Amino acid sequence: MSSTPQRPARVKSEKTAVFRVLAFLLLPAMTLLSKYKLHDAHNVPARGAFVLSPNHYSNIDPIVIGVGMWKIGRMPRYMAKASLFTVPLLGWLLTKSGQVPVQRASRSREGGDPMKAVRQIANQGLAVVVYPEGSLTREPDMWPMRGKNGAVRTALEAGIPLIPAASWGAQEILPRYSKRISIFPRKTVHIRFGEPVDLSQFEGRHLDSRVLAEATEKLMTAITELLEELRGETAPKVRYNPADHGQSEVGRFEQR
Repeated sequence: MSSTPQRPARVKSEKTAVFRVLAFLLLPAMTLLSKYKLHDAHNVPARGAFVLSPNHYSNIDPIVIGVGMWKIGRMPRYMAKASLFTVPLLGWLLTKSGQVPVQRASRSREGGDPMKAVRQIANQGLAVVVYPEGSLTREPDMWPMRGKNGAVRTALEAGIPLIPAASWGAQEILPRYSKRISIFPRKTVHIRFGEPVDLSQFEGRHLDSRVLAEATEKLMTAITELLEELRGETAPKVRYNPADHGQSEVGRFEQR
């Protein structure tokens, strides 16, 4: 498996004091747990807004992707559980770094519309990370499952690049649904960044459910192909849909 040389950070201004504090708190531990191999980092825009859409198979994924983005020089904004914003210090850091609070249970008035906040961040020329699966994949072998349309809708409405990404190795640090981190031996996490998804065929069209579903499937195919390269395996031909297996996409679930 080849990897491209790491690209020097060219947008240093994004590494604000708050992000440097977060890096100070997280990077030493994450470096102890794993080394990171970035592949095709040149596909990540050096400046300007874009949506990054990775696969999701471990609760530590956002931190892993955050480490990768830090190394590239772009600071990510995520949608995070609203409850985290009430935690002393952590909530302050999340707010000051521009993360988006989301009420998971319902679209309460307090939570507002998270996608509206994401679009506002994109309009500011920043990087937004949107996991199209919405939750940890239910696919038994951790291949990407059915996607939701938030990522493609944001990219199309804002007119910005949609970058697919895939990571592999985070499950060795924190297995799916587990709360126990594996410290030794040190792991290796690979992150591959794809070329922007070509959404030109959808531009200017009414973004109804059919159009968004087609665009989302195109994104999920790109993510899956990147993951196939990292794993050296072939994904199932049929995209996994939890509804077909009587599974909820909310909460913990383990294949038995």
